[in-house]
Amino acid sequence: MRKSLAATSLLAVAALTLTGCAAGDSDASATSGSSEWPESITISLVPSTEGEDLAEALDPLTTYLSDQLGIEVNGVVATDYAATVEALGADQAQVVITDAGSLYNAINQYDAKLILRDVRFGATSYSSVAYTNNPDKYCDDEPVMATYAASDVEMSYCNGIEEAGANATGQGPLGLDALKKIDDGTKVALQAATSPAGYQYPIVAMQDAGIDTDNGIQQVPVEGNNNAVLSVYNDDAEVSFGFWDARSTVLEEAPDVSEKVVAFGYTEQIPNGGVAVSQSLPDDLVEQLTSAMDEYADSSDEAADVMFNLVGLSDWTADTQQEQIDRYGEILAKFQN
Repeated sequence: MRKSLAATSLLAVAALTLTGCAAGDSDASATSGSSEWPESITISLVPSTEGEDLAEALDPLTTYLSDQLGIEVNGVVATDYAATVEALGADQAQVVITDAGSLYNAINQYDAKLILRDVRFGATSYSSVAYTNNPDKYCDDEPVMATYAASDVEMSYCNGIEEAGANATGQGPLGLDALKKIDDGTKVALQAATSPAGYQYPIVAMQDAGIDTDNGIQQVPVEGNNNAVLSVYNDDAEVSFGFWDARSTVLEEAPDVSEKVVAFGYTEQIPNGGVAVSQSLPDDLVEQLTSAMDEYADSSDEAADVMFNLVGLSDWTADTQQEQIDRYGEILAKFQN
């Protein structure tokens, strides 16, 4: 998914140029504000939607924002998350909807302002989960069943990370002392080095537990959270890591995964992405934009559907908790050359 920074920059600028950032016919100044508003603004994002209907998918959001702000709001599709940052830096986009790492880069490279955080299933962050097929080794107690509400299915947990019979919370860090039980040569399934839940946070957690992640374990490369779960399910690895709760992605092909694959630990919280804006935008425009986007998901049933289908979210929140983004920047720096 990721390309070199130079390539994404060129692609982002090209895509934005082709899509166009034409000024609207609305009044160029705000009725109340300390400085003149632009006639149009452009939002750059990486949508969940694929195929030929991207413009149609973007239209309800941009139309809503145009109506709320009284200026033209354009939406353009970035090639990847890094391209959203480069688009903002080149002033080809003034608003970006992007992941946590790109938010951190936009803030630190281009002095962008974080205005909203992504909400998925009521949370702005999530843990990476340590999974195993050997609970006798990694669990200090008997696994219990708790409900993963997003899929309405019971999953198995140990080490007190969830309460039996309750709705699971997925909040960490918890149970990480169990990582110290990973022996030399243990097969540990890990995703690509760019994956926060499948590689970065797990590597940091294991290193904090005293594990030599380069030489002390046998890394089993896997692609995707579903395959991280299946590697343990199929006994190809003894431990794996994925987002909470990745077991839900393989229920159809592995209906007994909730019992056979046990969650035994949670890393510290990994932040969802969010929305950042350019410092070039007037403060009063940013304030109204923030309010409009914050209220979008609740504005109609169609908006809620667009929100989920377009960017895989249930809401945005103005509670930005930028310290989580800053912490992610520290983690990210460990894996950049």
